[in-house]
Amino acid sequence: MGVSGTAYERAVATLDTVAWRGIMPGLERTRALLAALGNPQTGLRGALVAGTNGKGSVCATVDSVCRAAGHRSVLLTSPHLQSYCERIVRDGAPISETEFGGLVDTVREAAEALPEELQPTGFEVLTAAGILAARRADTDVLVCEVGLGGRLDSTNVLDLGVAVVTNVALDHQDLLGDTIPEIAREKAAIIKTGNHAVTGATDPALPVIEARAAAVRARLTVVGRDVPFSGRAAGLRGVEVETLFAGQHIAVNAPLRGRFQVANVATAVAVCDAVRATGISIDAGALRRGCENVRWQGRMDWIEGTPPILIDGAHNPAGMAAMVSSARDLIGTRRCVAVFAVMRNKDVVSMAASLRELTADILVTAPAVERATRPEDLAGLFEPPASIAPDVEAALRRARALAGPDGVVVVCGSLYLAGEALGLLGL
Repeated sequence: MGVSGTAYERAVATLDTVAWRGIMPGLERTRALLAALGNPQTGLRGALVAGTNGKGSVCATVDSVCRAAGHRSVLLTSPHLQSYCERIVRDGAPISETEFGGLVDTVREAAEALPEELQPTGFEVLTAAGILAARRADTDVLVCEVGLGGRLDSTNVLDLGVAVVTNVALDHQDLLGDTIPEIAREKAAIIKTGNHAVTGATDPALPVIEARAAAVRARLTVVGRDVPFSGRAAGLRGVEVETLFAGQHIAVNAPLRGRFQVANVATAVAVCDAVRATGISIDAGALRRGCENVRWQGRMDWIEGTPPILIDGAHNPAGMAAMVSSARDLIGTRRCVAVFAVMRNKDVVSMAASLRELTADILVTAPAVERATRPEDLAGLFEPPASIAPDVEAALRRARALAGPDGVVVVCGSLYLAGEALGLLGL
């Protein structure tokens, strides 16, 4: 390619050169690429996790539990907040920039041998790099977050033994379908023959998931029905959850903030039980320790200061509504100033309607990514119109001044916004 710089910079340049392909649903390119790499996906075990919301939290919790049980693990998630290295986490730590660069270079070389019609997208290169990392690490457990949908997402080349659909809500309708059952059909397609399947979905998505599990003879666990749970938000400490594991009552605590995390942690416990049922040892002690030590940055992240800042990457209507409800619990009666940005392909009207229920003090801005909605197009969604900040740094500075030392700043609407804000805060 003739690109100088560090291994990481060369890898980013490689990804940039294929960015024009955008999103191209389908598995044929990823299968061809993995075949050229020697099929590193063969024999990998763990959990493949789809869903509209909560899949990242579930993945992070399952990975933490597996590490607490003494297993070598690789966690694959997307998107990243600040560095591509965050997408490939081995034994609890992101891989180094040098290793990431080497993986992408190996994938690029394999891709060069493929015909034009099988040239991969950027996300497919990243999927192959993550799978290759898991193979090279001789990992015991691979926990992989599905990118978009399920059926045609490149991660669906994996059959890890456990398949998960956290929940189903409206998002990416342009690619997945206009109704919840249609979207559920796309997500449920990750369930493969003989899998242990887990879902926290409810009607009208649940019958679709049940039908898929029955069709491929998968053993399905429905969280909340087959596995009861209860719990509560414990403020800044996170959540407390009671459920079943290995048929026995168990209580766990997790530092994941927000009422909605109760269901996510209960789902993660059920996933760990399914992983255990495939022959990967996990006991109750490891489950408790793993839940207690899970970290998931950029999701209801509370950064102490004067004022404190709450950063959340919820980027669809259901996620925004859940964030607003939980933020109220943390903020109480203090003044709240929100910094809001959204990508162009999102239901911004519904997201703005939820945010209006939290505060009338809103600054709109745009992170430094091409897909960001122009702040000028966001401002009029609020009454009175939101103030416009030219960039995230200016938005944070103005929001902190408006909130004052006794208020709270909430940064929300996009993971890209969350990542940029965390970087500006030096986190």
